[in-house]
Amino acid sequence: MTRKPIRKTAKTNSSTQSEILPDSTLNGSIELNKERFLERIARIESREDFGAFKAAVSRLKEDLETRNHESNVAIFVRPGEDGAAVKKDVLLSELDQILGARTIERASYYLKRLKQGIGVVSTGKVNDINLLRWKEYDDVVTDSLWVFAKRDASGAHLAWYWGNFVPQIPHQLMLRYTKKGDWVLDPFVGSGTTLIECRRLGRNGIGIEINADTAAKAKELVERESNKHNVVSEVVVGDSRSELARDALAGLGIEEVQLVIMHPPYADIIKFSDAEGDLSGADGADAFLKMFGETVDRVTPLLAKGRYLAVVIGDKYEKGEWIPLGFHCLGEVMKRGYSLKSIIVKNFEETRGKRDQKQLWRYRALVGGFYIFKHEYILLFKKR
Repeated sequence: MTRKPIRKTAKTNSSTQSEILPDSTLNGSIELNKERFLERIARIESREDFGAFKAAVSRLKEDLETRNHESNVAIFVRPGEDGAAVKKDVLLSELDQILGARTIERASYYLKRLKQGIGVVSTGKVNDINLLRWKEYDDVVTDSLWVFAKRDASGAHLAWYWGNFVPQIPHQLMLRYTKKGDWVLDPFVGSGTTLIECRRLGRNGIGIEINADTAAKAKELVERESNKHNVVSEVVVGDSRSELARDALAGLGIEEVQLVIMHPPYADIIKFSDAEGDLSGADGADAFLKMFGETVDRVTPLLAKGRYLAVVIGDKYEKGEWIPLGFHCLGEVMKRGYSLKSIIVKNFEETRGKRDQKQLWRYRALVGGFYIFKHEYILLFKKR
């Protein structure tokens, strides 16, 4: 595997360097020559007559809509030039707002804001989202209810593994809580979903998997995914309650990670292996929570201060009683000095165990007086 650590810590970035938007935001974008576009904006700003000001903005909008390279100052990227990707619909809506202003003072304010958004990159401390162009990130979820129509099955993502989770979960978490080049740790990596998304988004990833056969398949799938960002992708076989993650990171010259994503077994609902230390083999909920807490103890020293830990977990039934496994896990993490940032509820329409049996499960629910599980939790914590 390619081993090229990119950076150990993330920093706030506020500069005039060319912006690179997350890969997932480039659809519907246009490539501008930033220098020439800002020159065009400056020419508009210099107009003191409101009519001439608006006419210049209208011409700019027309050039953007028709991709007119014959205007007096070409604003699109030419072959061999560096460009800035900008969401076309957002840019046009901002120009419409300028054109709708009733005074030159208000129009100039909107134009200045547009100029700043194109000319300056101002990202947060824990991600690459340019807050001056926040309207362009419409694919980044900010609500606490996540409804996904179906599992992402593109590329190396295969739904072969009974306990895997939808790739959209690590995808969203990494967009919000990591920068390109950051390190992500998954102590229950399973089929490699997290590491595949790490490759797509340019994050380095370390995964621990107790089942050697599952780990081998995960390595194979991760290697199938293109590594265009030249990041590290490591799958380590063993117990996540050991020092394996620390040792793997130390071997790469890394002391800490910027995000931990934990998707443990939901107690004994699915038995994943007979290995000692497998949480799915725990003898009862108390034993499961003890082992889960021991895993949190191991990953916590590896997580950088002020960074995020996400736990993806569901509840279970046992002897006719709902066991709030998710909230029990929440309590275990809170004992260890984290602050709770969010409880996200994610839907799922079907599982492998209930596939093509919706009517049967509806009958069972009516007979048994219970409700069918159609959600799981994404518990988000911040290390103090």
